Amino acid sequence: MKKIMVIGTSSGAGKSITVAGLCRIFYKDGYKVAPFKSQNMALNSYITKDGCEIGRAQALQAIACNREPSYEMNPILLKPTGDRRIQVILNGKSIGNMGGIEYGNYKKSLKPQILEAYKRLESDSDICVIEGAGSPVELNMMENDIVNMGLANMLDSPVILVADIDRGGVFASIYGTLKLMKPEDKKRVIGVVINKFRGDVKILEPGLKEIERLTKVPILGVIPYFELDIEDEDGVTNRFRKKGNEDKKIKVSVIKLKHISNFTDLNALEIENDVEVKYITKASELGEEDMIIIPGSKNTIDDLKDLKEKGIEKEIIKLSRKGIPIVGICGGFQILGQKVLDPFGIEGDIKELPGFALLNIETVMEREKVTKQYKGVLNGNSGILKTLGKINIEGYEIHQGITKGESKNLTEDNRIVACVEGNVFGTYIHGIFDNTEFRDYYLNLIRKKKGILEKKSEIDYKTHRVLELDRLADILRENLNIDEIYKKMGVK
Repeated sequence: MKKIMVIGTSSGAGKSITVAGLCRIFYKDGYKVAPFKSQNMALNSYITKDGCEIGRAQALQAIACNREPSYEMNPILLKPTGDRRIQVILNGKSIGNMGGIEYGNYKKSLKPQILEAYKRLESDSDICVIEGAGSPVELNMMENDIVNMGLANMLDSPVILVADIDRGGVFASIYGTLKLMKPEDKKRVIGVVINKFRGDVKILEPGLKEIERLTKVPILGVIPYFELDIEDEDGVTNRFRKKGNEDKKIKVSVIKLKHISNFTDLNALEIENDVEVKYITKASELGEEDMIIIPGSKNTIDDLKDLKEKGIEKEIIKLSRKGIPIVGICGGFQILGQKVLDPFGIEGDIKELPGFALLNIETVMEREKVTKQYKGVLNGNSGILKTLGKINIEGYEIHQGITKGESKNLTEDNRIVACVEGNVFGTYIHGIFDNTEFRDYYLNLIRKKKGILEKKSEIDYKTHRVLELDRLADILRENLNIDEIYKKMGVK
């Protein structure tokens, strides 16, 4: 199998998006392609068909390859839980929480697991596109590296270095990164890609020539700055900083939790041309919206405590009494209940905390984590959903807690997966708004209330995502020396 690895001068340089674009290019050129990231640290995750948890970025890259996501594409996923601890997901399943030093020692034993996962992909692929993490020259981490140049050596892979020019200092970051590499590692670097450039490339040409002279590494291309509407890997995103748009008539406020996770659940709302999605962190920012969403959390109790201390809880309760639709997804769902209990200390030292009491449910954090795809029927026959009727819903669940209570259960499962009380709806189903019929229903309730013409979504979210991946591939193909990349990979 042929392979190429993409590393970056820093986090947020554009590794994930470059890998997704290359995956799409190779797939469209007729190859069977697989993405691979040995270790990912991110709170946005995805559940595969067999119930394994992987990074959301690798799931997106698999979609770019027109391939079913699998745990082999991301054998190690690290999810920060707070208090300098991380939950370790190995081969798709949680093995518990560890401190940084503890995991640093433990990861030395994971090389066989990484190689086994990679070999399984290798046996069923023509090309593998490998993603690094953070910077490849963190001097305190290079000795036991399993995700950057250490992985490149394990897999004997050529490497592309991606640098972000938008944040400034691009030539220094390229030079410094290559200069800090071991000579044998630098030999693997076949070229540099400069990402997020605003302006005429001719202005850069003197700098490009000089950095090639200084490093003896060619520039493979300069990618222009562009907006792409696909899922973010983690919290390194511009979505949280977007300013309001008065032209958009429907205002959705999303609570930006301290431990926010899977905020990709809201991407489907953003494709609607009359919907503004705004992330808020203060109680004073609430009050002008048409819907409030509390998203997923990696530490529900700590986020619930934070919302109480900031006065956001009181403001949401006040707005819910005025009839504003409130939606809670996963951790947000748990927060809306009567209380959250953590008898085993899964999330920390707080054993019990009252919730918002907007839903008549309570959640107990259990040792075993629920990770499964969901496909079933939602019975919209009460509360805010009383005119929805029965619709088919798809998504996935990732939660430590088990929820029970008296609120109206909307699914045909014996357990509570979604429920409603008046204008308050909660669910464990990630991707709930990806379901077009459900999304249209909620938005049309708001349109009707505001006197706006009701409508159906012009495009379903899955189709929109594929079109965006095609656009990404076109941009990369136009601005990168793809022929040279193929040549260095040994592909004719």
